[in-house]
Amino acid sequence: MKNFLTTNFVKKIIFGIMIFSSATVLAQETTITLPFTFSGSVDTYFRQNIGSSNRASDPSAPNTSFANDPGFALGMVNLIAGYEGEKVGFVADLVFGPRGEDAVFLSDGNSSIVNQLYVYYKATDKLKFTFGNFNTFLGYEVISPTGNFNYSTSYMFSYGPFSHTGLKADYAVTDAFSVMLAVMNPTDYTEFNPDASYTYGAQLSYVKDSWKAYLNFLIGDQDGLLDPDADIIGDTSAGETFQVDLTAGWDVTANWYLGLNATYNTTDSGQVFNPAGISEIDGPSTDFYGTALYLQYKVTEAFKLGVRGEYFKEFNGGVGAIGAYDAGGEANVYEVTLSGNYTIGGLTIIPEFRIDTASEDVFINADRSGLKPNLVSFVLAAVYKF
Repeated sequence: MKNFLTTNFVKKIIFGIMIFSSATVLAQETTITLPFTFSGSVDTYFRQNIGSSNRASDPSAPNTSFANDPGFALGMVNLIAGYEGEKVGFVADLVFGPRGEDAVFLSDGNSSIVNQLYVYYKATDKLKFTFGNFNTFLGYEVISPTGNFNYSTSYMFSYGPFSHTGLKADYAVTDAFSVMLAVMNPTDYTEFNPDASYTYGAQLSYVKDSWKAYLNFLIGDQDGLLDPDADIIGDTSAGETFQVDLTAGWDVTANWYLGLNATYNTTDSGQVFNPAGISEIDGPSTDFYGTALYLQYKVTEAFKLGVRGEYFKEFNGGVGAIGAYDAGGEANVYEVTLSGNYTIGGLTIIPEFRIDTASEDVFINADRSGLKPNLVSFVLAAVYKF
């Protein structure tokens, strides 16, 4: 019964989107196309390790998002409906498939197909309010594969926020300089606020000619305070999280592009519920930082080459990105990803070689005899955008 209801729910959404996207009004022999839009993408891929195990049960992929399954694997279907009026509008962004499930991992039921769902109001030519669930403003990479040059994603993207639900205001100070302020639920809690704590965000952006740069801030308690009436002895709660993130891009020439992402994230040690009551944990914060450069070259109108070089480091027990740590709770990883983009109409073919080199032994050998610090992998992805 549940599958039947879910199937019909999806059919109704798709039917409604099709109506909105093709809606017209006929009046006195004049056809007026309404400002509805319908777009999206479909992606799939093949992944193979070189010199390492390809069993899904082994540590056989980087701990990053969306391209970790061996053999022939699925990405997602992405359907986006929108309305853009003179003052108001909305976006309904739905995802189906493994990539979509990973992107909305804290959602349940029918909400697990909702990637974005928001309305907006343009109060003036300079001020715009957005209310609802929107993808994060931090970081260089995005959830949709159509917005990334590389198919596999970086460590910084994978362990930063994916999405937020809240209210944000964008204000254009000048034609090039803008400011954004936001109040939101804890990161990635997109349906509602479970912990009675809020996260605050800010962005300073500069976009002019061949340059663009975004300085982003995020601060707030992501899992709330412990509650003596709801929690039990031994429960812990993380403290406040602060993240600062810089994203920039430069069209060096008509054929060369250079991108940059740098981020730093720290989370306080938080609280513990012990027999004497709830107390603050006297310990270090859990931190990570990283930086990545993105260099791309347009060989022809149809074919581009690009490389991403990233360094990522965790402190004080880590956040799970690398998977093993030294005696001081630290670890780091370098990854280099070389990708090609060959576009035929709406289809982009992405062959990709990636090398991950960690400070600890985290990847399993091809004969499954032990662990090693490096992993070489190949991905062939196909992304269709409509």
